[in-house]
Amino acid sequence: MDATTLLVPAPVIVPLCGAGAALMLSHRPRAQRWVSFLVLAAIVVVAVVLAVRADRYGPQVAWLGAWTPPLGISLVADRLSALMLLVSALVTLAVLAYSIGQGMTGDEREAPVSIYHPTFLVLTAGVANAFLAGDLFNLFVSFEMLLFASYVLLTLGGTAPRILAGTIYVVVNMVSSALFLISIAAVYAATGTLNLAQLAQRIEELPDGVSLTLQLMLLVTFSIKAAVFPLSLWLPDSYPTAPAPVTAVFAGLLTKVGVYAILRVQTLLFPHSPLSDLLLWAALVTMVVGILGAVAQSDIKRMLSFTLVSHIGYMIFGIALATEAGVSGAIFYVAHHITIQTALFLVVGLIERRAGSTSLVRLGGLARLAPLLGLLFFVPAMNLAGIPPLSGFLGKVGLLQAGLDDGTPLALVLVAGGTVTSLLTLYAIAKTWAIAFWRTPEQAHETAQDLPSPGDAPDTDTGALATVQHRGHVHVGGTAYAPRDLEEARRVRDDEAPERDLYQLLRDGALPERLPTGMVVPTAGVVAVSLLFTLVAGPLFAFTDAAAADLIERTPYLEAVLDGGER
Repeated sequence: MDATTLLVPAPVIVPLCGAGAALMLSHRPRAQRWVSFLVLAAIVVVAVVLAVRADRYGPQVAWLGAWTPPLGISLVADRLSALMLLVSALVTLAVLAYSIGQGMTGDEREAPVSIYHPTFLVLTAGVANAFLAGDLFNLFVSFEMLLFASYVLLTLGGTAPRILAGTIYVVVNMVSSALFLISIAAVYAATGTLNLAQLAQRIEELPDGVSLTLQLMLLVTFSIKAAVFPLSLWLPDSYPTAPAPVTAVFAGLLTKVGVYAILRVQTLLFPHSPLSDLLLWAALVTMVVGILGAVAQSDIKRMLSFTLVSHIGYMIFGIALATEAGVSGAIFYVAHHITIQTALFLVVGLIERRAGSTSLVRLGGLARLAPLLGLLFFVPAMNLAGIPPLSGFLGKVGLLQAGLDDGTPLALVLVAGGTVTSLLTLYAIAKTWAIAFWRTPEQAHETAQDLPSPGDAPDTDTGALATVQHRGHVHVGGTAYAPRDLEEARRVRDDEAPERDLYQLLRDGALPERLPTGMVVPTAGVVAVSLLFTLVAGPLFAFTDAAAADLIERTPYLEAVLDGGER
């Protein structure tokens, strides 16, 4: 085993060792921070080396356990997994730096250091193991690592909303894990192996009905992880309650692990049964339902959670096409979306810290109050919406062009659906910008005063704004407010309640004078990485084209694992 191949398991082993060290240093927070930071910085370096090696020399394979291949545990870094590993390493490093900046300001209830750092490193190891896993059972182990770490991180602080969200998340993912374990048992019973390379050969020999059953079981399992509609209903209620850095890494990475698993299984194990129609319909419904949910939200966190679901549809669209252009576009869009969603949720954490809330009922005037914060939100938001010439636009164009090249009626429907989804994303972003950043705090305060209390019929004869009630929502001045927003406004109006909107905080001089540099710099760094994707879009697309060609051909992966794998 040469020195480079020794690096393949490093993104899994090093964070686990770091988690143990951080746990031992639980009474030395500064040492914990240094351990976590150095571990993730090392993973970034390793990921760069693996990406270069995979691009130049083909898939890098390591066999663990001293068993004769293919009986051992294989870790494989091809172009796809190396790119995912590199982007995830950059994002987790930035999120860690952000959380350290948040912790340095004394927010220990949000992120207790002794628990946070070891758990975050376990999460990082789980993500890396999922991207590198060369067999289904090791992929299952990765999901269990993510489940354990995710529950701990979701419930940090022990508040009732976080415990509820964490419980929902765990129940859904336990169902997914049980289904995955049943699928693994069925796959092993039918083929006698769980190694992905061996499965690629043996599944082709199975009867069509057996192969299709196994494929559907795996797709359902991974679709829950990826939040593909209708298996995505758990996500919007789970993510927004967590601390900002936790929400950012969840939104950026965890659903992408599910998308990666779908992409890997579809291209490697079931290339002759792409189920294109089924996946195209799932992609379309995921896009449309997700973005309609985003448009209806009046909280920035929930709006971004629904856009997260919606844009998963773009990735499934590319996978469903089962062409080199479609798969390449999906890979590019996954890498782009990891950085964009992470950046936006980090910015939302800054908004919450600066203004005290992410509810649009309470916000206004942020562009004037905090211009840098406005810029940090505006750039990734426009990227998410697909404004040219940003990487979001380039990724969508690549996927839509692949759909046009396919030319089937359903693919053309997806092209239209993707275009409409992009426009509605822009609408949701523009609405958020107009309310939270552009209107004045005084206007926000006046709107909250005009809203009726929950359960009360709106008074349409008084007030400065037109008020209409429809299906449990109150529409004021063209904006829909859910019952939770009416309760939010009621608490703002209640002089006895501690909650205040931005206008009241400014009036009382209760806003922090400036945001912590330790939170702003990592956020700006992730935004810069997302812009870098635009600057290197040509070489990056060339890389994803090569990755897609390898996935469609399958031969490079199979030869590396079955013929040239190191033990």
